[in-house]
Amino acid sequence: MSALPRHVLSGTDLPGLRWLRSSYSTGANNCVETARLVAGHSAGLLAVRDSKNPAGPALLFSPESWAGFTAAVHHI
Repeated sequence: MSALPRHVLSGTDLPGLRWLRSSYSTGANNCVETARLVAGHSAGLLAVRDSKNPAGPALLFSPESWAGFTAAVHHI
């Protein structure tokens, strides 16, 4: 990953996003949720937040950084 992720103070500071969970999620709220930003200066970034705390902070990743992260985790 070439750049550190940026963050926003609260996932609720990103109104109008469609948050998604993995199909592997059990629905027990112990996973992460992702949403693609489509408007504004952060368009194209991917927001990631804790499903247990949707009002908590969200990390913002470039598509390349997120792909690198998920590929690395997949090989653990």
